[in-house]
Amino acid sequence: MFAVNPELERLIGRDASGLELPELFTARTAPAAAGRLQSATEIEQDWASALVASNGSEIAVQVHSKPLSAEETAPGAIFVFTDLRPFERDQSALRQSLLEQKAILDNASVGILFSKAGVMSSCNPRFAEMFGYPQDEMTGRRAIEVFPSPETYVRFGKDAGPLLSQGLPFEAPEAQFKRRDGSLFWCRVRAKAVDIDRNEEGTIWILEDVTDARLSMTEGQAIMTNASFTILFTRNRVVTRYNRSFGEMFGYDGNEALGIPGRALYPSDAVYDQLGREAAPLLSAGRPFQTEVAMVRKDGTEMWVQVIAFVVNPEDPSRGTIWIIEDRTKQKRAEESLRNALLENQAILDSAVLGIAVVEEGYNLRCNTKMEELFGYGPGEINGLSVQSLYPDKASWDEARIETSRNFHSGRISMGEYQLVRKDGSMFWARLSGRPFDLSKATGRSVWVVDDVTARREAADAIRRARDELEVRVLERTAELAGANTLLQAEIVERRQAEARVHHMAYHDSLTGLPNRALLADRLDRAMLAAQRSDRKLAVMFLDLDRFKTINDSLGHLTGDHLLKEVANRLCRAVRASDTVARLGGDEFVVLVPGIREASECNHVAEKIIDALASPIPFEGRMLHITPSIGICMFPNDGGDVETLMRHADAAMYHAKASGRNNYQFFTQTMNQAASQHFELESSLRGAMARKEFELFYQPIIDTGTRRIHTLEVLLRWRRGGTELVQPDQFIPIMEENGLIVPVGEWVMRRACEQSVEWLRQGFDPVPLAVNLSPRQFMNRGLIQSIRSILDETGIDPALIEFEITETALMQHGEQTLEILGQINRMGIRLSIDDFGTGYSSLAYLKRFPVKKVKIDRAFVKDLEGSAEDRAIVAAIIALSNSLQLSVVAEGVESEGQYKLLRENGCQYAQGFLFSQPVAAHEVMALVR
Repeated sequence: MFAVNPELERLIGRDASGLELPELFTARTAPAAAGRLQSATEIEQDWASALVASNGSEIAVQVHSKPLSAEETAPGAIFVFTDLRPFERDQSALRQSLLEQKAILDNASVGILFSKAGVMSSCNPRFAEMFGYPQDEMTGRRAIEVFPSPETYVRFGKDAGPLLSQGLPFEAPEAQFKRRDGSLFWCRVRAKAVDIDRNEEGTIWILEDVTDARLSMTEGQAIMTNASFTILFTRNRVVTRYNRSFGEMFGYDGNEALGIPGRALYPSDAVYDQLGREAAPLLSAGRPFQTEVAMVRKDGTEMWVQVIAFVVNPEDPSRGTIWIIEDRTKQKRAEESLRNALLENQAILDSAVLGIAVVEEGYNLRCNTKMEELFGYGPGEINGLSVQSLYPDKASWDEARIETSRNFHSGRISMGEYQLVRKDGSMFWARLSGRPFDLSKATGRSVWVVDDVTARREAADAIRRARDELEVRVLERTAELAGANTLLQAEIVERRQAEARVHHMAYHDSLTGLPNRALLADRLDRAMLAAQRSDRKLAVMFLDLDRFKTINDSLGHLTGDHLLKEVANRLCRAVRASDTVARLGGDEFVVLVPGIREASECNHVAEKIIDALASPIPFEGRMLHITPSIGICMFPNDGGDVETLMRHADAAMYHAKASGRNNYQFFTQTMNQAASQHFELESSLRGAMARKEFELFYQPIIDTGTRRIHTLEVLLRWRRGGTELVQPDQFIPIMEENGLIVPVGEWVMRRACEQSVEWLRQGFDPVPLAVNLSPRQFMNRGLIQSIRSILDETGIDPALIEFEITETALMQHGEQTLEILGQINRMGIRLSIDDFGTGYSSLAYLKRFPVKKVKIDRAFVKDLEGSAEDRAIVAAIIALSNSLQLSVVAEGVESEGQYKLLRENGCQYAQGFLFSQPVAAHEVMALVR
């Protein structure tokens, strides 16, 4: 007997009353259930089975049986049936979900790892592939093994651990890992605890290989940073990004220009608006825009640039615009100069009395007006016209072309007389003279001179007809015929002499008669070939006359020309007949010395040249003195072609000038290195002011009577790269040469005035500052205006400023110098002459110049104690200065003995290491105190 509740009947779908308990189970499960039913009254147990539903299907159940209480009168049990069908459905869905997740993991493009307590428990195939392991070998491996080093693993754990322990996700844009073969790569990492409430369940890691993307980004950034051209990004007409070249070109430091409006880069609203109107239609359509336009730097100076622009995203132009900017200021000026030169040349050609044409590949490229008049063509009609069309027939053209080719290939000028045809068909005789632009390219472009000789030809024909008549009357007209023949022979001789003169002019210098550059190159080629066929060497000597420009500028070009001709004569007398002396132009000469066995033989030749030029050259009551600087290189040791030999000899010559002039130097590879270092130094110097690498030092000038500071001389120092202190004698001459001395000198004046005002604000007593003006800065047209602006802007008392100008700079420009000094003096600024006694001293000028002080050059002070001559010179300068009521400063005072002698001779002021070396601004006040 048993009782059932309604839930069991609903479960099996039928009435259970009147049934025996075993009848509830299916035939398959009934035998097993029978044993469980018998023991149910004795023990509590759980077991699985199946019941029979009303439709005969099985119902999976979990059975729980429990014996009745001992107080019951009869043994029995309670059975609880739990429907397992919903659980099985959930299990099936779970298995399907697991299969789908496994498929996703196995095919994922990123690496996925499950780890627990620092050990990798499982991963997907992509993860194992990224690290170079078989998938089964990853399981159980310690995580530290995939990091480049234990230190990297520890740092990574310090970053990720705190977040993961709080149940928060962890993400690293870049992290470096190690493959099985030891190679390193970069990944983006994301991680999260498997169960945020139970950290011990482990962590899931997702790794994405970003090595290639990182490399591309790094390369792109490097290109952006190191590009030699300017790159600029704008958005909504505001600067959002730029490279270093932009800062250098426009004068902005670091990120100073970020956020400024694009209008700030243009000189006016009109220019900016016009550019916008031209660029907008193209950029809005996703097409690039290119133009040339004026732009301004931060300091307001204008430059002419080429601009190329294109939008970042053609699909969305509002995302911004990329601008590539190239400074074309120099090219613009060069183009303007070239246009002016071409116009001048065209004017010269149009004024010529002979027809002149440029020909290439059988066609006239251009010609002058006289050429058009000769052939009866209108302006521009000959340009592009075939040369053959100017001949009456093809046979005449072929004859002229063959003769021209023969002459050009032989390195000769082609000259001849031919019958030509005008536009209207009429013919005339012309004398043609042509030569190639480049003698080494016989088939290249050539220039032709055309002279109408019809009248002369007709005269010659008349003579020939007369000669025929004379032959008939030979006995009667012998004397007349002989006379005519003599005239004809004279004309032929004159013509040949003219041809020889033209050829000589093409290959020789018109002033000295020496071979010119073209003939020198030919002879140098031949000499190199001869040296290759023998065991001898060839010496190339490059000569430059020291201070020739001073003589030429001061005494006039007539004197300079006489000097050059005399130098040429002496050079020819000093060398062998087999040597070649050539003039390249100006005061530059080259001597080729073939047949040299040893380089030491060149010493004798160079010394003969120096001796030959040592004696003075008389001219118009003056004795001219000139000395050479000689650079020597050897073939084949120092070069294998004309260009290299000339360049190396030139470099050696400059080394000779740097070594004191009037000497000779052999080329060495260190000269190339020196030239390279000079170029590198100049390149660094151009951006030094923008990088704020210049600083001012100050050296006191002492009153010799009280030994107190009278003035501070302002000295420029360059701390290259922020660390390396470059000496002034290394970079000041470079700035003089390339013109940087003008803006840098203005910066020195301004900064010195600002420093003086700052010291006054701090309560220190005023100390005058002596600022050096370089020769190039002194002659700059904007000097006076610049000085006025600095005085107005800083508010400094002009009496606290003193300008030091070298004696040579003062004497070079006469009245112009006097006018500039007068304007500076009227501002209230004192003037002094630096390096007095080393230049071209002139008492007349010294008396007229409004200077208050002269500085004796250190060269006279250095040996003052041991040299009677130096003591006499110093005493004379002091006496001269006192007579002109000028103060005197002695430079380079380094000993008490020098100081004592200067005081005894009445020198008022002194400067040198005896008192103090140049010091930085923050150390100056300690000296003043």
